[in-house]
Amino acid sequence: MTARRLIVGPFNRVEGDLEVTLDIADGMVREARVTAPLYRGFEQILGGRPPEDCLVIAPRICGICSVSQSTAAARALAVIAGAAPPPNGRLAADLILAAENAADHLTHFVLFFMPDFAHQTYARRPWFAAAQRRFAAGHGECARALVPARARFLHLMGLLAGKWPHSLALQPGGVTKGVDSGERIRLLSILAEFREALETHLFADRLERIAALASRADLDAWAGAEAPDRGDFRLFLHIARDLGLSGLGRGPATFLSYGSFGLWPAGVTVDGRTAALDPAGIGEDLTSAWMAGPTQPDAFKDGAYSWCKAPRLNGAVAEVGALARQVVAGDPLATALAANGGSVLARVVMRLVELARLVVAMEGWVRAIRPAEPFCEESPLPLRGQGSGLVEAARGALGHWLTIEAGIIRDYRIIAPTTWNFSPRDAGGCPGPLEQALAGTPVDPGDRNPVAVQHVVRSFDPCMVCTVH
Repeated sequence: MTARRLIVGPFNRVEGDLEVTLDIADGMVREARVTAPLYRGFEQILGGRPPEDCLVIAPRICGICSVSQSTAAARALAVIAGAAPPPNGRLAADLILAAENAADHLTHFVLFFMPDFAHQTYARRPWFAAAQRRFAAGHGECARALVPARARFLHLMGLLAGKWPHSLALQPGGVTKGVDSGERIRLLSILAEFREALETHLFADRLERIAALASRADLDAWAGAEAPDRGDFRLFLHIARDLGLSGLGRGPATFLSYGSFGLWPAGVTVDGRTAALDPAGIGEDLTSAWMAGPTQPDAFKDGAYSWCKAPRLNGAVAEVGALARQVVAGDPLATALAANGGSVLARVVMRLVELARLVVAMEGWVRAIRPAEPFCEESPLPLRGQGSGLVEAARGALGHWLTIEAGIIRDYRIIAPTTWNFSPRDAGGCPGPLEQALAGTPVDPGDRNPVAVQHVVRSFDPCMVCTVH
């Protein structure tokens, strides 16, 4: 048996810093350790401040998913204030979050994930010329068509939230910016243009057709109904079949979701059985983290190898993300794809299917807005209280936990999606989801930057700047 250790990183096309240590034997990864090497510390930054400050500071955790952070902070304050947004406020807040999530799904596929298939490693594959033409970093046709469409789509944020990222529009009682009749028409126009771009380039089909895919047989039949390069999604499915991506990157068989938009419920699925989620079962293991306490860093801690803590649900490792959302919701396609744990194929497919479903839902939400009715209610905060804000970001379950005493923040805790998925080993030695998914990944002798490892890592779409606090 030949064995070696390989350190991969820093990764490009990743938000933040990431390093992965691989123990390789007989041409495959035997063990992996995932390191988040950059400490952020927003939990400490928020402590001792007036609680309203979290609406300004928390969104600055990240420039990609700032709305998700805003939403979690606003929901935590709403619990403490006993506030409930009016119907227009809920619709507008959902539209703002859905716009960020939809844009994130598209960005991941076009800019972060697919360029790896234009790598010379695959030069002999029958689909390589099409992949290089469509997905090559910097000049691929896919990015040239869809990145400008994404930019125009995000004009929604200006109309709904004033700006993006780091908007202040999201509040415990709703949103500060209303939508008049003229803006409602503009929102529908922006969504129609985005729909056209997705249906022309990404899917080469109606969004409703993609949203309705209900089984692995449906997916395979849809992929085979047209030429392999008819749409970027179909080309990916042909590539995935050729490379066996349905068997690559198998993660844990436990999936967690906080529920989202009233479309997908909260819950936890373990080995195919779904139950209600009790947030009281969420904890953070510090065994392998450079942390002396929940918010106290310790850069010289023996045995630690990451700034990332290890979230666990009743002591168990759980995967989060679009795949997890759809599995928990009982979606038959997601359930079939994740029958033995998540995979590279399953994660990417369900992000794109969810993208189609989100855009269709957003069109309905805009039509439901009543411009003459309120968008926000007053929500004064008491001097003390505890609240949690649980939200589904594009990458999965995001939670903020907040304690107020004497009118200031005494304690603030953040667990981001990448904290779940990229967590290190816990006290029982159990690896996190990515560490589990990397085991068994093939690595050629002498390869210093294995492309299969890249596929597995990117299938989780790490946002490392959100991870460590």
